[in-house]
Amino acid sequence: MIVGSLAWPATLRSIDVWRKSGVYSLESETFLDASPQAVYDVLVDYDHFSRISRVYKEHGYLDPAPDGTPIIFTRMEGCVLFYCKSMTRVETLETDAPRYIRTVTLPEQSDFKRSISEFVLEPEASGTRLFYSMEMEPDFWVPPIIGPWFLKRTLESGGARAINRIERLAQGAGQDELARRSDRPAAEPDELVR
Repeated sequence: MIVGSLAWPATLRSIDVWRKSGVYSLESETFLDASPQAVYDVLVDYDHFSRISRVYKEHGYLDPAPDGTPIIFTRMEGCVLFYCKSMTRVETLETDAPRYIRTVTLPEQSDFKRSISEFVLEPEASGTRLFYSMEMEPDFWVPPIIGPWFLKRTLESGGARAINRIERLAQGAGQDELARRSDRPAAEPDELVR
């Protein structure tokens, strides 16, 4: 068996979704064939977030909080059966590159009473083991038919596509950075002292 040169595709190893008292929780574990730094760079690139999933219709960085904390904005659109919804989240962003990302929703500017998400990135072989957890309480009516089972099924199919995109973007990110470095003209001597 030849294993050494084979690339392992993004793999959604586990996903668990549950609902309790109107709060939805999700935990997942994924393997991506890209370095933690490259995966991290894709996950914090909110200016290009729609590359991960088409549900993101608007996204980006807003002016930071007075203390300098980054603020991010996403507007998602999605339909489940006959029910369609546009959802806005404005969140604070806390990071510890390349191993940790945490967002906390600002409810007064969002369609969620609360929402917290965390990514933990760990090196594994030549790739990244990604743990994701989210807890959210929508500030809008959710049809009873959309329970944890249906949400889990939707996240498994949409999540698999998203992690494959994240992996491809992360794999390309390293190549793009190398290309930028090699294409960049040498700095003039006076540019080095600025």
